[in-house]
Amino acid sequence: MTLRLASRFWVDAYLRRLRLADIPAFVVAHGDDTAGAVLVKLSTLDGRARLFQRSYDLTTGGRVWVVMTDGAEADVDDAIRRQRGRDPDLWVIEVEDRAGRSLLAEDGLSSD
Repeated sequence: MTLRLASRFWVDAYLRRLRLADIPAFVVAHGDDTAGAVLVKLSTLDGRARLFQRSYDLTTGGRVWVVMTDGAEADVDDAIRRQRGRDPDLWVIEVEDRAGRSLLAEDGLSSD
């Protein structure tokens, strides 16, 4: 049995890490505190954005962050609306960074 962090705990830790790196981030949609899935929208403030979701890596069995969609910010926002329509327990975090930093791949922020 694999124990997982409660979604709220992971979100709070992620937001804190972003703040420590002086990267603005906001909770756009508050999902289920215990088991809500998390999407991270990375806006580079030039009209473009990238949307990340957690996924399973079939080769390792671990969880990794993958790009769900990438493109015009309005298109990424539409993808978020569709996902929220299917899953009201979904968390959405928006990260704003011109350099494109999300800190998702950093050590210590795995989703397990």
